[in-house]
Amino acid sequence: MAEPYYQDEQVTLLLGDAREVLCTLPDTSVDCIVTSPPYYGLRDYGTPGQYGLEPTPAAYVETMRSVFAEARRVLADDGTLWLNLGDSYYSAKGRPHGADAKQIARRGFLRPLDGPGLGFPRKSLLMVPARVAIALQDDGWTLRSEITWRRTTAVPEPTAKDRPWRTTERLFMFVKQPRYWFNRAPLAGAEDMWTIEPDRSAESNGHAAPFPIGLPSRCIQAGCRPGGTVLDPFSGSGTTGAAARHLDRRYIGIDLNATYHDLAKTRFAQTSLFFDAEPA
Repeated sequence: MAEPYYQDEQVTLLLGDAREVLCTLPDTSVDCIVTSPPYYGLRDYGTPGQYGLEPTPAAYVETMRSVFAEARRVLADDGTLWLNLGDSYYSAKGRPHGADAKQIARRGFLRPLDGPGLGFPRKSLLMVPARVAIALQDDGWTLRSEITWRRTTAVPEPTAKDRPWRTTERLFMFVKQPRYWFNRAPLAGAEDMWTIEPDRSAESNGHAAPFPIGLPSRCIQAGCRPGGTVLDPFSGSGTTGAAARHLDRRYIGIDLNATYHDLAKTRFAQTSLFFDAEPA
């Protein structure tokens, strides 16, 4: 294993590229993976080597395939992978290179979705989550469930005047083999439509795109044996880690940005103040 950025009796935080750090972990050493990688073309986190800014959707899909191929080696044979991904639209309106003055939040970076030449009709929904899921299937994963994460209070998309606003994202459950550890009880009444509200409170701890703690909590309860180890290769501010700690599982978090690990350390030092043990 790589030298920990932070470690205590329950948590190990590793700093670096997800794929490279995964290569240092032993075979079948974690029981469950719960993660939400950077979505394709939506944010520039300002960190060299970040994922999500590949020049084409196909390149992003290949990045995800290769990362999770290494994650499959690290996952126990009876383990589960829970993968949350959001989708992107192709605008094809931006300049082919240089800064986009209209989007200061992009930090001077022209997103690949703005540049022409990707081969999609303008305004297309790119179906990136589906493309990634199929690529993982082709690479040997078994896709057991496609879960719809529903957010009834999702922030409206004011620029989208000619289509329905998005209120859902995809969560895929993958396994390595036909028999695996699974606890249905936490999913009673939820099935494959999970209504869990976005987290816009102090819970996010400064991360640009956190998911609510109820999401990894439900995945861990259903897919990680008691006392097991949970891995998040895109740890961010440690939402999955906070859920794992609260549920008495060990946690390994990987992130490319030390700032997020510092946020996670602060979070782990606190109590479970923001944790909702019974997600809706």
